[in-house]
Amino acid sequence: MKINSQNEFIEKELDSRLLSTSYRYETNWHVITGTSCSGKTTLINLLANSGYKVVPEAARQYIEGEVARGCTLDEIRSDRAAFTRRIYRMWLECLGKLSPEQDLFLDRGLPDALGFFRYTGMDPNKILLDCLKYRYASVFTLDRLPYQRDGIRAGDDKYAEYFDEWILRDYKALGYDPVRVPVLPPEGRLEFVLAKLSKRSLLRQQKGD
Repeated sequence: MKINSQNEFIEKELDSRLLSTSYRYETNWHVITGTSCSGKTTLINLLANSGYKVVPEAARQYIEGEVARGCTLDEIRSDRAAFTRRIYRMWLECLGKLSPEQDLFLDRGLPDALGFFRYTGMDPNKILLDCLKYRYASVFTLDRLPYQRDGIRAGDDKYAEYFDEWILRDYKALGYDPVRVPVLPPEGRLEFVLAKLSKRSLLRQQKGD
């Protein structure tokens, strides 16, 4: 597979043999995911402000740190495959420090990396077994909002559509039944997610515990 260019979108299915692997750990982690500009970070921040424990997105943390050091986005992403591998290693290290028993909201789950590997021309099956290590309690995928660039986000509508499709496909292939979160005001999305979890009795601990 070759590195993706601006107008090239790579498709690579997950290996059905590897997908038969059992998860090693059941967790109480809840994934908030979606394509770029879906309101993911806004919802995570609302959960944090409401007293729930959250884990920020590794990529955004890394990019913000590099920008603070004076690097440009072009410099940070000059080698997209290397950048993707670096963020992925940060993700793995972060997850390894978390307790599976703790109620947490994650800004993206590890399976999100499958799409980024695919997009940069790398085989997602190389990291598939890592994605089968932790079983999340729930996965919420946010419906798209109009695409807007910021100081961190790169891409365009086609980029957003690509990841919107593959995030959903990959989580379903991994045995999840992602809950689609419709376009609502931020507080409405917060209420939607918490109501779904309450209905399914998936939040064992109260916020702030």
